[in-house]
Amino acid sequence: MADTAALENAKKILTLRRSPASQLADAFQTGSIRGAVELREVPFLTMAGIRVDPSGDAGKRLGALTGGLPASSGEVRGRGETAALWLGPAEFLLVAPAEAHEDLGGELPGALVEALGGGAGQVVDLSANRTTLELSGPKARAVLEKGCSLDLHPRVFATGTALSTEIGGIPAVLWKTADQTYRILPRASFAEFLGRWLLDAMREYASTEVP
Repeated sequence: MADTAALENAKKILTLRRSPASQLADAFQTGSIRGAVELREVPFLTMAGIRVDPSGDAGKRLGALTGGLPASSGEVRGRGETAALWLGPAEFLLVAPAEAHEDLGGELPGALVEALGGGAGQVVDLSANRTTLELSGPKARAVLEKGCSLDLHPRVFATGTALSTEIGGIPAVLWKTADQTYRILPRASFAEFLGRWLLDAMREYASTEVP
């Protein structure tokens, strides 16, 4: 009976909540140029901020749970659809599917706190702190290069790399998840501005004259 009530509550949450860039859903669809560059929001991913010494006992327990903690700048480690992104020598951002969140029947945030135990460190649920914009296609890199100072050449910014940067003047984590696919993680309050900036940067590729 309790499980049924929890499931019903989760369904209500799903119908009531709105993602930070939900108002741009139609604009993302119409502004995407098939075969060149496409933009969408990947809403409600489970995110957790982790501060821990990865070489300590607590860090090893958390690493065993998540599939490993990154050891260097730009590195991403994980297991399945769960990934840990390096933000600093003892700071990481864990990203997992929406259903991993305990409010929707998942167990990840609670499991992280349990793995930390009494060790020195911190685990904070950041699921509502950021959203995820996904930019993909042959022109995705060119769009980002209009407002990102990172060297995005594949020799430098390889698939599986994630770095904190600015895009269009907005702080965000940029994560290359595939050869022509990037996930951009801005704070929720900047999602609409960055979404509109990306749409504007994409606009030139709607012209059939662009090779």
